[in-house]
Amino acid sequence: MPKFLRLIIITVVLGGLLLLSEQVLAQNWIPVRGGIPFGISGIALIEKQSDKLDFLIVHDNKKPAQGRLAIISLQGKKQPEYFPLNWQSKIKLPNDLEALTSIPETNNSDFIALSSAGKAYHLNLVFKNKTISIIKEFDLPEIAKNSNFESFSLQKIDHKLIAIWAHRGQGKEPAKIYWGILNLAKYKIILAGSANLTVPFPGGNVRHISDIKIDNAGIVYITSANDFGDDGPFQSAVYVAGYLGFNSNKIEWRQNQQLFPIYRDKYHKIEGLEIVPGAAGGIIVGTDDENMGAAVYMIGE
Repeated sequence: MPKFLRLIIITVVLGGLLLLSEQVLAQNWIPVRGGIPFGISGIALIEKQSDKLDFLIVHDNKKPAQGRLAIISLQGKKQPEYFPLNWQSKIKLPNDLEALTSIPETNNSDFIALSSAGKAYHLNLVFKNKTISIIKEFDLPEIAKNSNFESFSLQKIDHKLIAIWAHRGQGKEPAKIYWGILNLAKYKIILAGSANLTVPFPGGNVRHISDIKIDNAGIVYITSANDFGDDGPFQSAVYVAGYLGFNSNKIEWRQNQQLFPIYRDKYHKIEGLEIVPGAAGGIIVGTDDENMGAAVYMIGE
């Protein structure tokens, strides 16, 4: 067999194996719903059982008839159950919700959702009845002009309720991380500092921070994403962005100066991130894949 023909055959076989491996990897993602209105912009754990995980998710919808929040229940590799939530009557629905976090020490019944404009909503979930209500609306502090927020997280550290959020940035414009202490009784965040951040991947018109979460050790995780339109292609990554903790009773931010993806994806636009504790837990991510809808994936499974 001529060497040139042999080379062509080897190339075709290797290409086929590579495509097959990519398809197998893609199958690890669990589809949730198809279509733009069902994209996941934020995700937070409600309940973890031995064989089941329940999450609250937000959609960045703006039209009156479109859903804002829903519950998804995951059990192994089965198709997730999807439950849209009922609101109290005669309420003005929030618009463009982009982030979601549980409020510590509320038994995962209370959450804060954040809109892209920086308006926060304290929500109460009655899981059994699949109902959601707004307890209070409030604004982030010192919102800069042209800010676009896609991330917000809370954590109890040294008996203080720490808030961290970010303007997403785009392309050459860096993201900007903010942090402070939330007084939930007064619905006021005392801003303690901020820092710019850019990621090495994805490139192009990347949103440097599409979601953020902080664990109880102060480690801060972020997602980054880009897209080239409602049909993709999409690219995403997950990073350890740094550490947030107290030093002499002052919040200290230590940014990771050598960022590298702990996970990367070339097929999805990740906009939701949550940390699931325990041996069967890990980092779960959710997507807003525009026309292709939403999917979730537990990293490391």
